[in-house]
Amino acid sequence: MLEDSNNNWVIETKNLSKMYGPHLALDGLNLQIPRGAVGVLGPNGAGKSTLFKCILGLIQITSGSGKVLGFDIQKEGEKIRSKIGYMPEYDALDPGLSAIDQVRYAGEILGMNTDVATQRAHEVLEYVGLKDQRYRKIDTFSTGMKQATKLACALIHDPEILICDEPTNGLDKRARKFMLDTLRRTAEEGERTVLLSSHVMDDVQEVCSSILMIYKGKVVLQKKIDELVNQVEKEIEITIWGGASIMETQLIDNGYKVRRLGRILRVTLMDDNTIIGILKIAAECKVQVRQLKEYQPDLEDIFLLIMDKLGEEIKGTSDLMTPKHIGGN
Repeated sequence: MLEDSNNNWVIETKNLSKMYGPHLALDGLNLQIPRGAVGVLGPNGAGKSTLFKCILGLIQITSGSGKVLGFDIQKEGEKIRSKIGYMPEYDALDPGLSAIDQVRYAGEILGMNTDVATQRAHEVLEYVGLKDQRYRKIDTFSTGMKQATKLACALIHDPEILICDEPTNGLDKRARKFMLDTLRRTAEEGERTVLLSSHVMDDVQEVCSSILMIYKGKVVLQKKIDELVNQVEKEIEITIWGGASIMETQLIDNGYKVRRLGRILRVTLMDDNTIIGILKIAAECKVQVRQLKEYQPDLEDIFLLIMDKLGEEIKGTSDLMTPKHIGGN
């Protein structure tokens, strides 16, 4: 569990379970999520979307309990939904509307009167960088502009919690940076809680201070990212030319833990003699050492290591991408 000095959990569940017939989608989840930006990770089918639906009060849980902002997920779903903004991965925009009409309509659906919704639409479109494009039709928008419009729709009612599903899909470098900066600003300066579900670990690491990882309906990890990175075993990364397979075998035979990525071998740093041992084996295998350095693991490395320990065959986090024709997990 993550520590919260005020014991002020934004989302809290106790032994929350959800079954679809004989299938156990969520298995006794115990969560305590504080304010801030949280990355929600897990492979397809892990239970992320089911968890979101449960905390929104959109589906009935099978057992256990939960609260969002102090409201009971089983009895006060409407109140909860009024305080949560959702930016979906799928295309949820009407191409025939202008951005201002689309965002205003999103506000009206939430119960805002037309004048208030119009004023807020202007404000949030400026916030997401679309002030000068707000009267253009959505079907003329780039992917980045469409993503920004979806974010504006999610922010129209100034929610306390923002759920974003793959917010940087299809964005170029500039649009991606603006989207991530906006989400970070929403969490830090706006003091809102952002739940970011993404297969791009760099995005999660850039915006979020902690992660929640779900696997087969269970919480397998909930930790601050800084603490997690510090707990991972240090590795020596060696880039070689020729004989990578032979050297990998020799390292393993000599008791080293090895991760191979083509011509790059990452060897767990066991003691002060590890580097000397690696170079000795490289000389014996007659390979060319192009580079040798201490490797600093990032969030993607950590995720893949955890998935490997759980027996999940994932070569890269792109495998976590939800196919466009599948509506959730």
